[in-house]
Amino acid sequence: MANFSKPSVPRFSVDVYQNEYLPEGGREVNAIVTVTSTGGGTLAGATAAPRPAGPDAGAAVALMVDCSGSMDYPPTKMRNARDATAAAVDTLRDGVHFAVIGGTHVAKEVYPGGGRLAVADAGTREQAKQALRRLSAGGGTAIGTWLRLADRLLSCADVAIRHGILLTDGRNEHESPEDLKAALDACAGRFTCDARGVGTDWEVKEVTSIASALLGSADIVADPAGLAADFARMMENAMGKEVADVALRVWTPVGTTIRFVKQVAPTVEELTGRRTEAGPRAGDYPTGSWGDESRDYHVCVEVPAAGLGQEMLAARVSLVVPQPDGSAQNLGAQGLVRAVWTDDMTASTSINPQVAHYTGQAELAQAIQEGLDLRKAGDIDGATAKLGRAVQLAGASGNADTAKLLAKVVDVVDAATGTVRLKAKVAEADEMTLETRSTKTVRVKK
Repeated sequence: MANFSKPSVPRFSVDVYQNEYLPEGGREVNAIVTVTSTGGGTLAGATAAPRPAGPDAGAAVALMVDCSGSMDYPPTKMRNARDATAAAVDTLRDGVHFAVIGGTHVAKEVYPGGGRLAVADAGTREQAKQALRRLSAGGGTAIGTWLRLADRLLSCADVAIRHGILLTDGRNEHESPEDLKAALDACAGRFTCDARGVGTDWEVKEVTSIASALLGSADIVADPAGLAADFARMMENAMGKEVADVALRVWTPVGTTIRFVKQVAPTVEELTGRRTEAGPRAGDYPTGSWGDESRDYHVCVEVPAAGLGQEMLAARVSLVVPQPDGSAQNLGAQGLVRAVWTDDMTASTSINPQVAHYTGQAELAQAIQEGLDLRKAGDIDGATAKLGRAVQLAGASGNADTAKLLAKVVDVVDAATGTVRLKAKVAEADEMTLETRSTKTVRVKK
């Protein structure tokens, strides 16, 4: 069993990478904002009284395990799911609140039951694993009910970090897409959730939409035998999260419009539509929970036209934790995005390397998704063009992992020009892996 000690208070930093120079009449300003959290720790520990000895009130985790009838085909799948959940339970830090949910067309409490959470220690971990041995497959799939039960259970604990881990092997056939979306809307901002699809009978867009809405990760585990290692890694990652509900606050001056805000590393995640207003000319964009890590964001703003030699602050980016009373706790890090108008053509036409890199990574993710959709629709020419462009972008940016996944779907004739041929036969797991991991990016070489 892993034993995680509590890290110290984290420190956040913000770095801005951009070419601030614009030509006469130029109005679009692009910047890559790198946010880094180092040192681990808890926000509560930094500002409130120290936690009491004994149970750790800092985190709560809900494990949602698919128990629908399809989990019996093959029979080893259910056993692998039980073993994986047991591995995750073993990785729980002492004092963390937790629950196990069995998901079919309804959601059932597997452990501890009674509408409550258990507190992790040697005894409760063993009890949870005993309860897991009694899990069996049968019934349908209604993931929205699993999420709503997880939300109810997680809300029982007075904790900073609330996290879910969800495993499914099939399509969400026993509730409407609207029901699932309503559940995701209800849970968004209340807990984060990592989602995994096991085997190849699930719908990629369903699983990735769950992770996206709840600011977690999504992946495929094509071979159920790989579940235990994957679940242990996910739980280790969850145990490393120490600051919840961090928002990227972007302030812009009068006359400036935010075109978009998106996370671009470690994955591409559109945040523009998730803005909540935070006072005059400021908005908050949710980033979820943080441990000891670094992420990159692309901020694009449109500024008023100005004359040569003029300069302005185009945006100010800071990190905050919104509070229930509408206030926000500032995490003490900020970055400035500037605009300077010049007639120096060399300065104003050069593209910042970080901006260029992540613009390509976002295009790569889009080209893969569009190419696979066209392939499924039977548009061979369109799919070939899109996936060829993806091969070209993956090669140019050094995204070797994505290039390898693409090579399982297309025969690469010339990566530099994006010349490819669609493979006549593609393993379903290979296509689903490419689609699920299409938004994973590589960091720019600074």
